[in-house]
Amino acid sequence: MGDEVFLFLAGAALVLIVLALRRRFADFSGQTADDYADDYPQFDMRTHLNGKMTCDGVIFGPLGRVTSTFDADFDIVWDGNKCSMKEHFRYHDGSLQDREWRIVLDGGGGFEALADDVPGKGHGEMSGPAVLFRYAITLPAESGGHTLKAFDCMYLTKNGTVVNRSQFRKYGFKVAELVATIRKKETV
Repeated sequence: MGDEVFLFLAGAALVLIVLALRRRFADFSGQTADDYADDYPQFDMRTHLNGKMTCDGVIFGPLGRVTSTFDADFDIVWDGNKCSMKEHFRYHDGSLQDREWRIVLDGGGGFEALADDVPGKGHGEMSGPAVLFRYAITLPAESGGHTLKAFDCMYLTKNGTVVNRSQFRKYGFKVAELVATIRKKETV
């Protein structure tokens, strides 16, 4: 093997190692529950995601530009460690979407979640002021029908508002990102 080939392969291996280390330690998806274990306030989904809530959000495409905005109403009902979270979304183009999450807490800070557009189960963990949640999601047919890997991070603020940041990946590449706020619905 010539020196040029060896140097090329060594350089390619170094680039792959740096990219893997960056993704694990310096990227959004590299977060773990341990990163938030000692922070306050403590996020308890039964308390902070409960009842009638409202949500406002923005969806970004793969190039970081806004592709959609939305608002939503959530109706969240807990029965012990089991939850039904019904979501009604209204997108800026006038389209509507209804979803329902079925969540079961495991008693140790972890949880599993099911939804009709989630193949298999999603898995998450509450830790300090954060909830970290990983799942696969299948987009509606009119959006391509692709199945994406999702990573949601919800962060509790001092006033009780939840800030949600989600990234969606296909074949390891980020294809969309969502940022939203979730808060108790004001009753008038």
